[in-house]
Parts: sequence; structure tokens; C-alpha cells
Amino acid sequence: MLEIKDIHTYYGNIHALKGVSLTVSQGEVVTLIGSNGAGKTTTLRTIQGLLRPRSGTVLFEGKPLESLSTEAIVRLGISQSPEGRLIFGRMTVQENLEMGAYLRNDTLGIKSDMEKALNLFPRLRERISQKGGTLSGGEQQMLAIARALMSRPRLLLLDEPSMGLAPMLVSQIFAIVRDINAQGTTILLVEQNARMALSVAHRGYVIQTGEVVVAGTASDLQSNETVRKAYLGES
Repeated sequence: MLEIKDIHTYYGNIHALKGVSLTVSQGEVVTLIGSNGAGKTTTLRTIQGLLRPRSGTVLFEGKPLESLSTEAIVRLGISQSPEGRLIFGRMTVQENLEMGAYLRNDTLGIKSDMEKALNLFPRLRERISQKGGTLSGGEQQMLAIARALMSRPRLLLLDEPSMGLAPMLVSQIFAIVRDINAQGTTILLVEQNARMALSVAHRGYVIQTGEVVVAGTASDLQSNETVRKAYLGES
């Protein structure tokens, strides 16, 4: 479904991605793990068209994305729940969800998908008329994911969904990630919590200073000595 080939992305003169390549097949959860500043978010922003690679190719279902606008990429079926949530704080939960469907005009489909999102996140149903900025961190994360689902993506990009959440909420969010995938949405998951990410992923990549250094199945990465020491907290 998604193929990234030898991507080089810069912030000004800073070489952020140095030949990153990865693939995501339909129906998979693929995780990209690494420390702060490794290039995880930059990879997602490059896929979404928020950053332009200087060289390399991003293909979605065989179609090159590098020259497309972010709007066009969303229309193709890629949506992102961004790092830091970035919900609209002065809008209600319902209005935030409606913004996720901004590019759609199928009223009945939007209504149906909102109902699905609220079934997936019952807490949001309880807060439907509440301003987004007054929600707890966990509720804002639920809203960010639900808003991304409202564009009806075939590929969902999740950027640090567990950031800043209590352990019990982290488990809840990752259970929902499993549910979203089980319902047919392919997921590329960026996450610092490598243990949780590998518990839901089929495959994974480890990125360090802009380069993929290890790749394999989730079980392979869980047993990889380097990954265990650097990312799973094992000696």
C-alpha cells in the first residue's frame, strides 16, 4: 500500500532523513520506533506532504505523492493523528470531528462514521458538546484519533499516541489501535514506547539519526539484542 524509497528530507541545511526506505502492506500495523529527534515525525510529515523530500519517492498504491498537496493526499486515503494532538481547543468535540470530515460531502456517510467513532470512544460521546481544550490529555488523544478517522482513511498515520498519558490510558489507546486495524484500517504507528508499539504491530523499523538501522517482524525486534537494550529497557 505504501512504499518509501530512499527518502532524503531536510529542514533548511539540516539533513533529517538520510535515505529512509520502508513499506506498509494493506491490513498491517507497522511501527517506526526511535528516540526523540530520530526522524519519526519527519517521516510522517514527508508522507503527508507537509515536508518535501529533496530526493527519493513516496508511493501510495503505486501513485507518487511527492508533488501532491496535503489535501490531495488526504483525498487519496491517508490521514494523520499528529504528535501533540493539535485539536481545535475552542471547538466542541462534535465540531472537531466534523473538521475531520472537512473534505467530504456525503452527509449520511459522515453521520455514520461519527457514530462509529463515538462507539469506538464512548468517552467522547459523553463530552460531545464540550470544548476540546477542556478535555483531559487522554480524551484529547482519543479525539485526535477519532478526528483522523472521520476522513475515512485507508492508511492511518499515528504519531506518538501514548505521549504524556498515564499507563492505564496507554493500554486503552493501544487496545483501540488494535480495534481500528481489525476493522480494516492499515496503520503506520510512530511511537517512543517501543514495548507497546511492538505489542500491536506486525512489523517494525528502528530509526536512528535519520536512518533505518533495524527492520523485521515485531517478534524479531522484540528479541533483537540491540532493540532490547536501547528501546525495551533490558540489559
